[in-house]
Amino acid sequence: MQVIKIRHPLKEELIPSGDVVLAMGFFDGVHRGHQAVIARARKIAKKKGLPLAVLTYDHAPGIVYRQYKGGFKYLSTVNRKLELLEKLGVDIVYLVSFTSAFANLVPQRFVDQYLIGFHAQTVVAGFDHTYGLAEIASMDLLPKYAANRFEVVTVPKFTENDSSRKIGSREIRQLIDKGNVKAANDALGYTYQTTGLVVHGLARGRTLGFPTINIEYPEEERIPGIGVYAVSVKIGNNWYNGMASVGHNITFGDSNQLTVEIYLFDFHQMVYGEEVLVHWHDYLRGEEKFAGATELVAQMRQDEQNARKILDTIKNKEI
Repeated sequence: MQVIKIRHPLKEELIPSGDVVLAMGFFDGVHRGHQAVIARARKIAKKKGLPLAVLTYDHAPGIVYRQYKGGFKYLSTVNRKLELLEKLGVDIVYLVSFTSAFANLVPQRFVDQYLIGFHAQTVVAGFDHTYGLAEIASMDLLPKYAANRFEVVTVPKFTENDSSRKIGSREIRQLIDKGNVKAANDALGYTYQTTGLVVHGLARGRTLGFPTINIEYPEEERIPGIGVYAVSVKIGNNWYNGMASVGHNITFGDSNQLTVEIYLFDFHQMVYGEEVLVHWHDYLRGEEKFAGATELVAQMRQDEQNARKILDTIKNKEI
């Protein structure tokens, strides 16, 4: 897959010659709704014998306008998004830097400079995609700006099991924030994944008989809400099952800083400094403050039993 980074104004020499079928979207998470858009575009591209291209952005447009209090946490970082798009059979990704100069383009100039500039023969996007202010840059208005220079295909709302509930990035973020990773995985169409670096912790888990790996996670990634989860972790080329605690160590009052600690079953290796992937499978319980170590250990033993039962029936789902 070819990734072409674009910074406004568009430089024509960066763009390969020849027509393409172009899918548009920010595609945070590349969830099942996004997959439907990509699949529709891929089907058209195959029928026409053209490359499948995607127009997306290097950061969430709302960040520029400070629309997110406390910062924005991604379902998929740029690298993860590119990885998912490649698995979906995309040939070219135009990764546009969302700057104020780019944002100030009126819809007609955006179409003339970018969609025409990318040699789009067909443009595909979701029903709610916008390329500017919604009232003047909707998919309903795109054929007017296209002026018969390319075909416009709008993919309707993607819902869960024929219900009226939309599958969208915002809804999935809310599910993850609430700890409902199982429902989030269903909406994503694959197992939610975060990354991190194994770092030294307080080593209290080792004294309790539950040695954990402490994960320092990237600030821009969305960590599930506070609680205990059934997870699997990839270290090197191998996956290991375990349970993760996202919380503040309230039983011992160590710190108010949010930590991610993972106890891996039947695992006895030293892995400090390793880069890991964490797959979040299911929620076990919320964070609790126990009277002491004895009560905490008893609960952790129960958590392990519950997590093992869940993980015995689950396989890592990837696009």
